[in-house]
Amino acid sequence: MRGNIAKMPAGSRACSNTSVCPIEYPPTSAMAQSSGAAEHRVRMPGAHHVAAATATAGPADEQGKGRPARPEKQLICFVRFLALTERTGNALGTLAFTWATVVLLGGYPTVLGSDDFWFATVIVFLETLRMFGGNNRLDYQLFFHTRGALKPLGWSGLIIIVCLSNVWNYMLKLIDNDRVAPAVLLLILVLVVPCLFQSTRSLERLPQRLYHVISLWSPLVAVLLMAPLIAKFTSENKVVKWIVFGILLLMVLILTGKRLSDHGTGNQHVFWRRLILNLCMFVSLVMLVFMLDGPSHQVLVFVYELYALVLVSFGNLQIPAAATRVVLSLLRLTSQKYYGEDKDNPGKVNLGSTLNIFYGMVLGQGTLYVVACILEFFSFIPRRHLARRGGFGGQFGVESVSLYYAYTLEKSMGGDVLGSKKTSIISFAIHCLDSDIPKMQLHGIRTMHSLLRREATRPRLLSRITMSSNTMARLINVLGWSGEGYTVIRLFAAKVITEIATSLRVIDVPGIVQAVCALVEYGDQWKRGHPLLQDAEAEHKTISGSVLNGNDGNDNRKERVDEDLGTGGSGTANNENSWKLRWWKHISGIWSIPHEEQLTEEDLLPALGMSILDGLASCDKANCVEISRETSLIPKIIDFTGYCNFKSDAQAHQQRVLVKSSVKLLHTLTGFDGEVGVTMRQKVCKHPFLPRNLAHILGDSTSSQELRKLVAGIIRNLSIDRNARQAIGCSKLIISRLMHAFLAPDDDMLVRKVAGQALAMLAMDSSGNNCVAMLRETGYALVKELTCMIYDDRYRCIAASLLRSLCLHARHELKATDLKELSSSLRELLERILNAEGAELEILIGLSSQISKAIPEEFARELEHVEIEEAFMKRLVDVLDANMEPSGECPGIRRMILEQAINLMEYSSRYVNCFNNGPMINALSMVEETISKAENYNIILGDVGVMEAGEPLSSLVARAKQLLAVG
Repeated sequence: MRGNIAKMPAGSRACSNTSVCPIEYPPTSAMAQSSGAAEHRVRMPGAHHVAAATATAGPADEQGKGRPARPEKQLICFVRFLALTERTGNALGTLAFTWATVVLLGGYPTVLGSDDFWFATVIVFLETLRMFGGNNRLDYQLFFHTRGALKPLGWSGLIIIVCLSNVWNYMLKLIDNDRVAPAVLLLILVLVVPCLFQSTRSLERLPQRLYHVISLWSPLVAVLLMAPLIAKFTSENKVVKWIVFGILLLMVLILTGKRLSDHGTGNQHVFWRRLILNLCMFVSLVMLVFMLDGPSHQVLVFVYELYALVLVSFGNLQIPAAATRVVLSLLRLTSQKYYGEDKDNPGKVNLGSTLNIFYGMVLGQGTLYVVACILEFFSFIPRRHLARRGGFGGQFGVESVSLYYAYTLEKSMGGDVLGSKKTSIISFAIHCLDSDIPKMQLHGIRTMHSLLRREATRPRLLSRITMSSNTMARLINVLGWSGEGYTVIRLFAAKVITEIATSLRVIDVPGIVQAVCALVEYGDQWKRGHPLLQDAEAEHKTISGSVLNGNDGNDNRKERVDEDLGTGGSGTANNENSWKLRWWKHISGIWSIPHEEQLTEEDLLPALGMSILDGLASCDKANCVEISRETSLIPKIIDFTGYCNFKSDAQAHQQRVLVKSSVKLLHTLTGFDGEVGVTMRQKVCKHPFLPRNLAHILGDSTSSQELRKLVAGIIRNLSIDRNARQAIGCSKLIISRLMHAFLAPDDDMLVRKVAGQALAMLAMDSSGNNCVAMLRETGYALVKELTCMIYDDRYRCIAASLLRSLCLHARHELKATDLKELSSSLRELLERILNAEGAELEILIGLSSQISKAIPEEFARELEHVEIEEAFMKRLVDVLDANMEPSGECPGIRRMILEQAINLMEYSSRYVNCFNNGPMINALSMVEETISKAENYNIILGDVGVMEAGEPLSSLVARAKQLLAVG
């Protein structure tokens, strides 16, 4: 039997015990105790593996460090330089303010010229507004912050300018006709300026549906506004203008129709549509310049459009204020008229130098601000680089990168200039998670999820999360949120915990098992109760916990993505046969934003909960102990393995996802050794519908090979327990489908091997019912096929174990043809015994012992025919001497040897004489003195023996000695 175990396929997890075991066990690692620091730190198992991964993972290594380059490195360098530029300007401004108030206005109050006095006063008040505005972060960002000082026009800005230029043309014509006073015109300009400043940003604050309506129809409105101008106020080139207007209107109508019909198409279509729309708006602006007759009107419209373009590009007052500083300082520095007519006044000593220093500092401040604003305008380059390197896709990814950019800039603007600051993307994710705003927490969790899926950032983030109990507590707290509005954030929190579950110890993370069990309970609506016991409201429950559209309505705002990063969109081509789209895909790949990961039907809270439990159980055996204490958990997991009849394809797909997750978790839970494994298997096998559910999965033609292998592994694991073997054996359907999986030549090799292992474990049932059921299964020549497998290294141990059990428990069911097949395999079997070792040798000797008992004449004849009788007898004694200390790998090898020797001696006294002539008596004496309790079991799992052997080893020794004495 142990050979069966030794030949078991190595699964995704190594055996925790050094002995060979029939089940794939998760690794168990010794974990250090947590330190007594102020913040409790969760010690991560296998930290050296994480360190090794940190040293090797990632696409590129930092020079001299051997560690993967951080994806945010380029953005951090950019932000630090930008912050240094702005902070240098702030320092010059503060120094200029002090210089003006103390030296100029304090030292030269009476001799300072009128121009310099007022220039200095304006600059001082301007600097005062900036300095005191810095005390309020929101005011500072609104008026004087470098971030957002320049912003891209975008399609909305161009459309607004076109609409206002139309209005401007109407106003110019009205002024000409009605002779409206210039004051009215000035009033209009004053009213328009705030509109221009706020229009593009205020649109983003509109409700989603209203924003979509405006973005869809505003280009058409902007073009249609030109029609009355051409009809009433144009006399020159009217036909040409109508033709141009008609082409523009047709193009905009086509683009609007494409937006309505191509909703949800690739980003490359969005880019080309937006590019054409922007070109149409530019043509409209040019056309509006020449709309009215007369050069003066055309110049006024052109100046107004430039004026509007500049104002719409300003995000706040930082650039106008900086330009004011530069202009005022240059006016005085170039003129150098500081002394007036009284140059020899002793009170004006050093006045010129003082003013030059002051205006020089103001000029430097303004110049640095302008440089910083221009640099900030190109921040889309490192931000887009981070979006691609970090895998932040779609609208949500762009928002996360923008938030991280603002976070890094704010950190860099505060504290010491050269001091170290926590500006990594990992620190930002944890910072967002610590927020009390759900959307910020969602950004933090989704950022963690993206980073955990990339090898370059996974080890560092994994270490940060698992070493901080506060972060873990936040994640677990999110899992417990209730309400449909929190489904998305709970799903991503569950995904993050799934990624780190294999590195957590339950005792170090209080409440994690209870929180995850609540996720599994979220799927209780799958379970249908008895109609006489079911509550009325339970009938109306539907499957929940999945989100089929995870973009939260971002489709309507999809076109904002590239405006936020400053360039056009891109994506994968829908038609790969088009060379144009392939060319565009190649070009745009350099700056493309990854597609946002959409939540699908597979993202179910119960499935993710079971994945977390699977990771926890795989991490440490102690975690399995904590999981086993949740008494209601195992029945709920097994319920998910059942098949229900659903009308919709979505429900059926969700069911398959839950079946796979539950089967995978059951495979892990039933695969533990020691007392934990015994307890788990007993709890699992108590469920009355488990055998039926497993049989249905094995027989389902749509089940994947992986799923069938896991189910066969569960049956194999459960068959270690005697009661489970008998319960599973009662389901003839399971045995039939396992035999089909094992004996079908076209099946996957791993599926065949695990199915064979499950059959071998079931065949060990002492009642013999399972063996009889296997032999009576129609359509198979079982013994013949098993004897053929003796020649195959892949299945030899499994086949030998099955044949031994058939001979031991169902010998009366063997036909003459079966015994003939056994006889034909004897030569190969005996030759293998001479060369095999360990568990394989134990199984092969066990088989030869049963064959020698079933067909003793053929066995003796084969020994004599191949002339290996003496070698075979010597091999038995040598192996007996070599195994005086039984191991967990093959605890029953001495038992098998004694059974073989007894069968031979009972058949013929000739073998008694052979053993008497050798050291067999001494070997038996040593066995008698070294009998171990472990040898009473066929299998040792960790520190627990399972599947008790029949006759005690001491009784076998006594029988062998008695036979030798008689001889």
